[in-house]
Amino acid sequence: MEFANKLVGLASRAANNNVVIDVCLVTSFAVLGIRSLNQQNVIESLEAEKDSLNKSNKALKKVLWDWKQQLFAEASSPSPLVPLDSLKAIYGESPTPPTGDAAKGVKSPPAKFIV
Repeated sequence: MEFANKLVGLASRAANNNVVIDVCLVTSFAVLGIRSLNQQNVIESLEAEKDSLNKSNKALKKVLWDWKQQLFAEASSPSPLVPLDSLKAIYGESPTPPTGDAAKGVKSPPAKFIV
């Protein structure tokens, strides 16, 4: 019990001592500053990675566009591997003819709404 009383007395003197409080505050400020620097480094590296990914995405889009243009050029040749109409349907550049009941003009029954 006497040991507990000494600990309580020591803690109360430390709580009233401005030096101890100042050391705790400076330590907290230093820890927060270090954490902030680490987070800033992570943010900078993520931004650099984002720029790199954006550049590679743009390069891939350009390659895909060039391939598409090459496919359309080959489809325009006298003996194409894939007809131009099929390519336009694949890339969504021409309307596809309706199939099934929609082609016959038959309307589907309205959907039932249940609450």
